[in-house]
Amino acid sequence: MYTHLHQITNWPKLAEEAKWHTGKLVKECKVSLRTLERFFLKKFGKTPKRWLTEQRQIWAAKRLQDGLWPKEAAADAGYVNHTQFSREFKGYWGFTPSEYARRSGLGGKMS
Repeated sequence: MYTHLHQITNWPKLAEEAKWHTGKLVKECKVSLRTLERFFLKKFGKTPKRWLTEQRQIWAAKRLQDGLWPKEAAADAGYVNHTQFSREFKGYWGFTPSEYARRSGLGGKMS
């Protein structure tokens, strides 16, 4: 049923290319939202939206580890507003991007 979806091997890269938006991922995969939801629930055990949010947070955390400032990481992860990024980052990881940077040994990187 989801044959071409099963053939996709690099979902995180596809998520990045879709800018972590469900609608763009649906278009990239050339399936309906409902089909993508059913596939994701079977493959990942979560909705595409939840999975994309996780991938976006992982991407942003890696960017902070690469030495980007929180505002730069927010822009790189496609956030228009860095305060929303900080709020979502803290909700996901349990601490702010600046705290994450400090914990990661990146010193004084601040927002």
